Amino acid sequence: MSEAEVIAATPAPRTRQSLGADLGAAGLAAGMTVLVHASLSAIGWVAGGPVAVIEALFDAVGATGTLVMPAQSGHLSDPARWRAPPVPTAWIEVIRSKTPAYDPATTPTRGMGAIAELFRTWPGTERSAHPNCSFTANGPEAADLLGDHRLDSPLGEHSPLARLYERNATILLIGVGFDSCTMLHLAEMRAWPDRKAAEEAAPVLVDGARRWVTYRAPPTGEMEHFSDLGQALMQTGQARRIRVGSADSIVIGARDLVDAAVARWRVLPPVA
Repeated sequence: MSEAEVIAATPAPRTRQSLGADLGAAGLAAGMTVLVHASLSAIGWVAGGPVAVIEALFDAVGATGTLVMPAQSGHLSDPARWRAPPVPTAWIEVIRSKTPAYDPATTPTRGMGAIAELFRTWPGTERSAHPNCSFTANGPEAADLLGDHRLDSPLGEHSPLARLYERNATILLIGVGFDSCTMLHLAEMRAWPDRKAAEEAAPVLVDGARRWVTYRAPPTGEMEHFSDLGQALMQTGQARRIRVGSADSIVIGARDLVDAAVARWRVLPPVA
């Protein structure tokens, strides 16, 4: 959506203050740990853009709260497996040998949106060590949430998602649906623990030197089943629909979300 289209669809400018009021009405409060997925354009035209959105989120959780966002960098993966779009076969070895290693401070996100990308660089924000499926966090819980993010568990028990589940973090989807909710990948791992791991690869720093490292990790598959689960949770009231600016948004607790998904999915064939 172009900026002109966003302006035309916005009845009045959204501001840090108006968004803060929306977040407070949604139940966000000081001290909470919140995993945020957000679409800037869905919120409407914001005075200050993503800066104002992030400030409003910080206002909502206060100095004792912690904000978390996905910071995935899908381009740090094996180019032989790329499909959206694929690259010429002749390019593959060049990409493998020349792509800079993952650096939490400088590697940009890919496909995460303007809010998550700005949050990555926000003063005090920390980032987990996974080259492909990292998360960022800012607040007193950040270090504990992001530590021990293992290569072979990008979205599983040794990832920030499991730590968020332990703390029963709040999941906030601003202008996006359940198909964008990374927490549901943890539910996949728990519902189908025996899925065969797939070979992955990425450029990483090992003892200060760049290395192309291969590893194995569980597949995540397509995400149509995420949306089906979301509809069921909305019907039962476990997930609440809210409004943040112009954005249709959703709030749910991490444990309610994961436990409901595991119960629903474990009796079904694994999604490849």
